[in-house]
Formats: sequence, structure tokens, C-alpha cells
Amino acid sequence: MRRTRNAKIVATLGPASSDAAVVRQLFMAGVDVFRLNFSHGTHADHAERFKTLRALEQETGRPIGILADLQGPKLRVGTFAEGPVMLEAGQAFRLDLDKAPGNAQRAGLPHPEIFAALVPGAELLLDDGKLRLVVERCGKDFAETRVAVGGKLSERKGVNVPGVVLPITALTEKDRRDLALALELGADWIALSFVQRPEDVTEARALIGERAAIVVKLEKPSAVERLDEIVAVTDAVMVARGDLGVELPAERVPAIQKRIVRTCRALGKPVIVATQMLESMIDSPVPTRAEASDVATAIYDGADAVMLSAESASGKHPVVAVDMMNRIIEQVEADPAYRQLIDASHTSARPSGDVAEAVCCAMRRAVVLLHAQAIVCYTMSGHSSLRAARERPESPILSLTPKLATARRLVLVWGVHSVHIADVADVDEMTALACDIARRERFAEAGRFIVAIAGLPFGSPGTTNLIRIATA
Repeated sequence: MRRTRNAKIVATLGPASSDAAVVRQLFMAGVDVFRLNFSHGTHADHAERFKTLRALEQETGRPIGILADLQGPKLRVGTFAEGPVMLEAGQAFRLDLDKAPGNAQRAGLPHPEIFAALVPGAELLLDDGKLRLVVERCGKDFAETRVAVGGKLSERKGVNVPGVVLPITALTEKDRRDLALALELGADWIALSFVQRPEDVTEARALIGERAAIVVKLEKPSAVERLDEIVAVTDAVMVARGDLGVELPAERVPAIQKRIVRTCRALGKPVIVATQMLESMIDSPVPTRAEASDVATAIYDGADAVMLSAESASGKHPVVAVDMMNRIIEQVEADPAYRQLIDASHTSARPSGDVAEAVCCAMRRAVVLLHAQAIVCYTMSGHSSLRAARERPESPILSLTPKLATARRLVLVWGVHSVHIADVADVDEMTALACDIARRERFAEAGRFIVAIAGLPFGSPGTTNLIRIATA
């Protein structure tokens, strides 16, 4: 069951992939972390999927990560009296708080927080950006707009307000109920939607505590503007390109994706590239060449993980899509240019007096000089393994931890092969166990070097201060 790649695969479960047999096939094909999308499905559906995944984990003896993705606020127009309306470019169109069904001249928009943030000249995007309105006049309960890009508008279509920070929390009442369930069931990662500022992460952290790690979904231009601050307070990041592409010109998204990946790598935070990666495989058993190149680009950039959404949740070929993504990653990582690009994009540690930085820099150099076959991290909190992964070393990282929750979370991280073990008492026992597991898991051959890092005293999180060279 050892993966033969560094980058990880996140796959979404849904109607096409809820059966236990299919979930097992997905795992065997290469899924490392399973995403449960709380925008769809009932609490009973998600509870059953949790049960299936934990049973599979028990069967295979391999930690499996579970990511609970919260829906976040959904801003939508109201209803229409006579069905969809056609908005023509140049016409006037009013949005207001009136609950009466709309027509071709006006529609309800039951979100006072939007009106509170609007100013003349602001844009409103409807139906995933297909229609574009420009605000000419507005107040606390209305907006008079001019249609810039017209088209058919149906009821309950989504509304985006690019370039405006809305006075709204990232956690709705539905999200809070979903979060409570996800934590009760034991989710390893919680994904936050609609994050606009670092305070949104802080609010969620107060509710979650240490029970799960946080993934911020970067969907809003306002979040990108405060990227460094947000990455600093989260545990991981998801590049939600579909939503970014609604509020930003499509041509800007690739550069922003690369900027996000670089920032996360520099700060040692896992980063997932998501949305429409193999979109055509919802219906087709093969991807387009452009999609294969898109996945490959994320891997060449050093992303920790790539994600499947509808491809695995509701598509016709969920297992084939995972297998394809697995093969693309393996092919890229076998390319000699991949290692050159990873090394060239490596962010060197700054002189900071940080012991963990020094240990991991020494580890990376030792691996090269000794041709070490594996790096072994003994960790409680996951800090040692995360810091080792930031170095993007040439050898695989075997992460040993007595905490099952830590083992599950680390499954998401680049290059980390997570193993749940019993506790160890001292460095000698840790080293012997590391050598034994490295041989058993086929990471190292007998007599070859491994590099081990850990923190002393054992059991103290965040104290990476030991490097040891051993032979397997």
C-alpha cells in the first residue's frame, strides 16, 4: 500500500462514490484524503461515509484523512413571478429587500449585508459571472443597477460581489451545525468557505480548537489581497479556482495560483490545488490533454495535493479519474526536470535562531550527501513532519506518531508516508523502530542510510531539535 509519489490526491465522495466497495476502489487507486462536501447530502449521509472510511482504515491499517468542507454563505437572488427573465445589456435593473417575486425590471436580494457594502460603481455578478451588473445608485435596502453583460436569469441564482469585503461571517448557522457533526464524527480537516480576512479563520479556530486542522479555501479576491496574513493563521490552503475565476478575470487565476502555492511552500503550509482539474471525466473516461497538463503544472509547482470534485462525487468514472490523476502525478515526478524545478523553487530558511529550521536544513543536506534512502520523523503534533516536507527533500518522509489524529492529518502533506505507532521511550528505541519500519515498508534496504529527526524530550510538541543518522 505504499504510494510511489510525493503529491497527494484528495477526492470528493458523493452519489457516485458512497458505496463501500467503490470507496475501497478509490483508496486502492490512490486517494489519500476523502472530502465530504457539506453543501450536499444529509447528516445521515455524511455519518455513513465516515463509518465506511474508518472501517476501510481499520481494514488496510493505513491512516486515512477526512476533510469536511463547509458550505459557507450562499448569496442568491430571490424568485421570479413568471419564470426566468431576460436581461438586456444597457437596461436598468433594481435589486431590493422586497420579498415579492421579481420580473424583468427588479428582483429580490434577501441579503442586507450586500447593500450595506455597495457603493456606486461596484459590480454584481449573477449566475457564476454569466451576468454582470454595475451599481449606479444604492442605499441600505436597494441598488439601482445597469446591465453590463446580459442573459437569462433564473431564480435562486448566485450573486458575487467582487472587490467588496462584505460584513458577513464565514460561518452560517448551517455551517455551525455541520461543523458540530464533523467534529463529533472525527474529521481531520475542516475546510472554510467564503474566507475574506484572517479574522474569519480566528473565529473558526475558537470553535474548532485542537479537534481538527483548518483548510482555508481561497475563493475571494479580498482573501488573496491578505494572502500572507491568512496563510499564517491557517493550517492549510485550498486554491478554489472555480470561485476565484468568477470574481477575477480568468487570465489572472493561473498567476494567482502560482503565488498561493509559493507562499504556502515558503511558510510550510500544505496547499491543495482544486476545481475542474479533470472536469471532462465527469462524463468521459479520458481527460483532455489540457486537463492533464493542468494537473501536471500543479505538481511541477510543488503543490501538496490535487483534488477531484464532481469527477469522483457524481461522475460516471470516479475510479478511472483517480487512477488517471495518480498516473499523471507519477509521470511528472519521474521526469528529471521535476526534481530540478522543485530544487530551483526551494525557499531557503532565513537566519532566525529557530532550531527546527536548522535541523531540517541539515536533514535536507545530509540526505543529499549520504544518498539516504529515507527520512524518518518521530512526531507528536506533526510539526517535525511538516517542517521536513517544507524542504521538499529527495527521499520520502516516513512519519511515525503515536497520535492517530496526527497520523491522519499528515496524510495530506507532500512526501509524507504516515504511520501510526505505539509510543517510544527514548532515542535508541525510536531509532531501532525507525529502521525496522523503513525496511518493512520498503523505504530503505538493510545497511543503507536513513536520516531521523525528532524532538526531545519526547511528547513535547514543536520541539524538533534532534537529527540522527542510522543504517536500516
